[in-house]
Amino acid sequence: MTRSFIICPGRGSYTERSLKSLPEGHAWVAAAERLRAEADLPPLVELDRAERFSAAQHLRPANVSALIYLVSMLDASQAMARTRPTCVAGNSMGWYTALAAAGALSFEDGFRLVQEMALLQEQHDVGGQILYPVVDEDWRRDPERERLVDGALATSRGEAMRSIHLGGYEVLAGSEVGIRHLLDSLPQAKLGGTVYPFRLMRHGPYHTPLVAEVSSDARLRLAELEFRRPLVTLIDGRGERFTPWSTSPEELREYTLGAQVVEPYDLTASIRVGLREHAPDRIVLPGPGNTLGGVVGQVLIAERWRGIIDKASFQTVQGGAGALVESMRR
Repeated sequence: MTRSFIICPGRGSYTERSLKSLPEGHAWVAAAERLRAEADLPPLVELDRAERFSAAQHLRPANVSALIYLVSMLDASQAMARTRPTCVAGNSMGWYTALAAAGALSFEDGFRLVQEMALLQEQHDVGGQILYPVVDEDWRRDPERERLVDGALATSRGEAMRSIHLGGYEVLAGSEVGIRHLLDSLPQAKLGGTVYPFRLMRHGPYHTPLVAEVSSDARLRLAELEFRRPLVTLIDGRGERFTPWSTSPEELREYTLGAQVVEPYDLTASIRVGLREHAPDRIVLPGPGNTLGGVVGQVLIAERWRGIIDKASFQTVQGGAGALVESMRR
């Protein structure tokens, strides 16, 4: 059986193309709807079945986070049934999904975690995030772009900081003053057909000290979550592993509600550790969307994994029978 490394997506993965993703009769969908009703929030099936995508409704944190969690969990369960998972990771909010997918939280507790964190982040709306590439058109490291990021952060007077190391991209966060500084300081850079920097819609300054109150409130509101040893090794946003045989549930809780919230999230390190320590046959990316396909490719290039040295060689491998990365949705 194929040995897999499952990586769950974060915010930004549910888009117009994701509409009508939820199987209405599934037990997990019904469980999620009960928890939504308890929180007096709109039904997820109603949002998912909408005729048109509404940024105001579908990208509201309390709505989109729950939709992403549910779609990702459905896909991850399918991936686990047809492959042999060696490890599980997630990008930012995807860490919460990874916890449930790996068995460290029940489905319901994972949903409560996602829902409550989204509501808390709505309450503490203090800044935002931008995205900027640090690779060239061949997806190889670009020292000049890295230098530009370092310079913009150094001149921000502490108003901007690193948020997520995302393969060939840096997600930078800050207060409103910091975001304006980054957008003004970083020169335009084109990668593929996209021009950077740009601000991520409806994203707060996650993984920075600016959301310390979210962490503090989460410890109180989510004190009853039942963390347990995972059934599959989890790789966190530092590249640290939580294994089925050595995990302390309290350490897992402390990281999830503490450092994971207020310190930079290094998805690049998560992927690197999964590759080096578990040598999977395939990396499987649950939906919604396909936001991590290129990101994973950029890490494979940096690692020179199985002879992949640039974008062209990655695409060649992906186009053949031995594709290393499987995106479950498009």
